Amino acid sequence: MTMTNLTQHTLFIKETAARLGFDFCGIARSQKLEEDARRLENWLHKGMHGSMQYMEKHFDLRIDPNKLVPGARSVITLMLNYFPAAQQPEPLPRISKYAYGQDYHEIIRNKLNHFMDQLRSEIGEVNGRGFVDSAPVLERAWAQRSGLGWIGRNGNLISKQSGSFFFIATLILDIELEYDNAFARDYCGTCTRCIDACPTDAILEEKVIDGSKCISYFTIELKDALIPAEMKGKFENWVFGCDICQDVCPWNRFSKPTSEEGFSPIPELLEYTQQDWAALTEEQFKKLFRHSPLKRAKFEGLRRNLNFILNEHES
Repeated sequence: MTMTNLTQHTLFIKETAARLGFDFCGIARSQKLEEDARRLENWLHKGMHGSMQYMEKHFDLRIDPNKLVPGARSVITLMLNYFPAAQQPEPLPRISKYAYGQDYHEIIRNKLNHFMDQLRSEIGEVNGRGFVDSAPVLERAWAQRSGLGWIGRNGNLISKQSGSFFFIATLILDIELEYDNAFARDYCGTCTRCIDACPTDAILEEKVIDGSKCISYFTIELKDALIPAEMKGKFENWVFGCDICQDVCPWNRFSKPTSEEGFSPIPELLEYTQQDWAALTEEQFKKLFRHSPLKRAKFEGLRRNLNFILNEHES
């Protein structure tokens, strides 16, 4: 491929990302993630994934794009802002901001399908796949390698311009492109606000997150009937996910409301009182959250979480 084609194809990809509503687009050369592989292996060995057994599977796929797309040459990282214009009033049962609107998987998957269609229409024969939490891809590592930001102490990808309230999607292609420089600096500096603010001590030194202690783990991933008693008094009203480490991050003062209509808050999330949440029925849950990430917890899981924090206040 000539340099002119490389430049044209790269420019087309960046323009297409913008047309489809993505806020950032970075491109990295496909390669095996050796250093990330060692970190992931150590993290799994220490059991920090808790009961998330799926994290142990497909290890080779996580660290080598060629296992997902044979002949992979380029890894494209796309970021889509989900920061809401309005937030839940205090001190209601709290939902992570990423779950305020429609399920991001559906919205972003449609965008990725359009992206691939446009690529093949413009460039021709392109073998590739798009991923948004649908395969074992180390999205944040690729985002850093493609120049979009750095991985903060809280484990999130942080953009210097816009903070961390972003979904990350990945396109792996078998074509050569022009590559962005990796983001080389770490702008967390000496700040430890996320570590200090985490009520369950899930954020450790050296950017290690103990997933088995994270409030998001307990409220979404843990399928047990009961949340461990030692967590009583530590959830700070979170019943689905947790944003504490992002809310206290100084870089999120630059967050701006999303322009993606699908991420607009479900009205009930902003209007429900504590009494409304306590009286929520399974029928209401299915109607309100049928297109929401909350359906992942299922009614039984959300009810368990609600009981955990509501009983906490009554005791």
